[in-house]
Amino acid sequence: MRQKELRVALVCFGGISLAVYMHGVTREIWHATRASRALHRADPPNDPRCSGVEGVYRRLLETVVRTRGLKLRFLPDIVSGASAGGINGVFLAQALATGQSLAPLTRLWLEKADIDVLLDPDAKPWSRFAKLWAQPIVWLALRFPGSVVSRTVAQGTRAEVRRKVSRLIRARWFAPPFSGIGFSHLIAEALEAMAASDGDGEPLLPPAHPLDLQVTATDFNGHPEELHLNSPPVVEESEHRLAIGFRHAVARNQPLAHAADLVFAARATASFPGAFPPLMVDEIDRMARERGIGWPGRDAFLQRIMPSRWKRGQIADAALVDGAVLVNRPFAQAMAVLRDRPAQREVDRRFVYIDPSPDHMRLGPRGARSVGFFSAIFGSLSSIPREQPIRDNLETIEQQSRERARLRAIVDALRPEVEHAVEKLFGHTLFFDSPTQRRLTSWRNKAQQAAAEQAGFAFHGYAQVKLGGIVADLAEVIFDAAPQAATRAQVEAALWNHVRALGLDHLSHAGGGASPEAIAFFRTHDVAFRIRRLKLLARRLTHDWDEAEGITDQARDAARDVVYRAQALYQGRQTAGGLGPSITTSAPVACADPAAVLGAIASARNLTGIDLEVDAMIVGALAGMDKPLRRRFLHAYLGFPFYDIATLPLLQGEGMGEFDPIRIDRISPDDATAIRKGGTLACLRGVEFFNFGAFFSRAYRENDYLWGRLHGAERTLDLLCSTVQPPLDEATIHAFKRDAFLAILEEEKDNLKAEPGMVDRVIEEVRTAFAE
Repeated sequence: MRQKELRVALVCFGGISLAVYMHGVTREIWHATRASRALHRADPPNDPRCSGVEGVYRRLLETVVRTRGLKLRFLPDIVSGASAGGINGVFLAQALATGQSLAPLTRLWLEKADIDVLLDPDAKPWSRFAKLWAQPIVWLALRFPGSVVSRTVAQGTRAEVRRKVSRLIRARWFAPPFSGIGFSHLIAEALEAMAASDGDGEPLLPPAHPLDLQVTATDFNGHPEELHLNSPPVVEESEHRLAIGFRHAVARNQPLAHAADLVFAARATASFPGAFPPLMVDEIDRMARERGIGWPGRDAFLQRIMPSRWKRGQIADAALVDGAVLVNRPFAQAMAVLRDRPAQREVDRRFVYIDPSPDHMRLGPRGARSVGFFSAIFGSLSSIPREQPIRDNLETIEQQSRERARLRAIVDALRPEVEHAVEKLFGHTLFFDSPTQRRLTSWRNKAQQAAAEQAGFAFHGYAQVKLGGIVADLAEVIFDAAPQAATRAQVEAALWNHVRALGLDHLSHAGGGASPEAIAFFRTHDVAFRIRRLKLLARRLTHDWDEAEGITDQARDAARDVVYRAQALYQGRQTAGGLGPSITTSAPVACADPAAVLGAIASARNLTGIDLEVDAMIVGALAGMDKPLRRRFLHAYLGFPFYDIATLPLLQGEGMGEFDPIRIDRISPDDATAIRKGGTLACLRGVEFFNFGAFFSRAYRENDYLWGRLHGAERTLDLLCSTVQPPLDEATIHAFKRDAFLAILEEEKDNLKAEPGMVDRVIEEVRTAFAE
């Protein structure tokens, strides 16, 4: 059966108390991922874990199997977040890595995300008579006719909101009212509750699949970073942006990271300025001591995320505040970890961003000639940084997608000439229809040499681009293995000096083609060439041979499975993480002894050994193919050097790997209108008080959490259906959405009680909307 992965890079924006809504959305992504895992490991349909909304997602996936012959897997493997989105991203990534339940986090948001809990004990007013001089301010803010509470808060919750706002106003001033160490303990408590949940210890992603988490923080004091100029050669500037990243190779009973690392990341990214004190490292030290959990990887973690401060001995001085101050929409962080991900089957890559308030422009009065004192302060702190447009990020992705489409057309135009060259080279070869591993290896080397010789003067430009790409990739691997030893530029310069000393700056052979030294170097280190070759094969099998006479879908799918498994062998050795401890030991001496480091990388990768293994895999697959597919497969595999020589300089060294565009999807109240139209203002309550509203009322939190789940379910179903071809009919999709909504409402009916009748009213809305 044809298999496909819908891979999601999830970008979670900041939103202050709208974090509760985003938790509802991420909980549905978690449910859908659990349902996908259950289908792929063939859990019995009557398993209790396949009930409720998870059962709806699984039935959809089973319908796709039954009606489209496609086994689809849903894999959110990149999570990037800032502020409120960052803290939700930390918990989602931990749940994906471990199979733990997100239900304890729901309890945290509903019970503990309240100003009465968050207020520092030392900041609380000692009685209702405290700060009598502030009573006029309280009256103006809360009870004056036309005040924010009178205008925007529902009658039933005004008393609760007034009481809590009064306490907040009368709390200590000129110091953050919320407790930093208390917040850290709450995060740790939720992680411990997740670890004790009813999860089965099985990750939600496939074994060894990379899971990336990136959250943003702001280094308030800044740390020095070097800039290399013409003159002076080096200057320093203060950098305030900080990305805290985790990469995890998924394995059973292996958490994403130590709890203290995760608390640090969550606490830093959500440290809203003025509300919480900045995060200092000693706060996490204290939290770990008080909870008795230790922090065994403390130094390595801090050195990795703040290398400049670590080198200068300034870790203790770091004061980290909310990541949304400078980077509220962390697309760049997600894009940075996109490369070098293994693929064992067809992949549909999506960037999905959660924006709980896309209609923020409607939240304030229009046409105001002036901005008030408090509006300017709150707007500068919370609204403006969080609402900067994402147009630049999306235009970058769109431009890359257009460029890929243009280059794909160029490559397709070259296809007839390349196929003619391959046919001329192998058209009269004996035993061409009966390959063995030895024959295939010999033919592969023959095709590569012929392509180089026939390229003439063009080969030298191709070889230089190829060499430059290899050196840059090797420098990246070495720097990732030992970032504290030298800069990336210093490592690359040392490698260039070494390859020039070997005579590799002259790559061409006098008689045409590559020199013996160049051939040896490319065979030892050019992992990207191998991956490009297999990606071309995967593309041909997926898109170009659909209508070829005599080639069945089953034969193509079997061949594609072998190609993706072979590709994964190379991709597993492409980055520092796949090379084992030897590279970590040798990388620090790269500048002093580059030959030793290159030798260690060559030994760990063993590319020539993998070549033979892949040749054997392909020979085994060819034996089961009918003649039309076998010849097409061989021509594409052996002909790849001709394509590569013609296209690699054209593609600026990127090669022919990723031709398919990345698609972008949004999850927001504006996009999920199956139940209720009107967007954020019609559904969410946390937008009040400059997006702090849900911190003042459990009823608000329950409302926003429920709509987060409903909107998350609707858009997750849209995502799953959008990758299925031919598309499912609208009536089928409509029915799955109705079933998902009712399943969620049934699950939450006994849990959400702060506003009596809320769930029942939404149930009636669903029945009315789907009866039309």
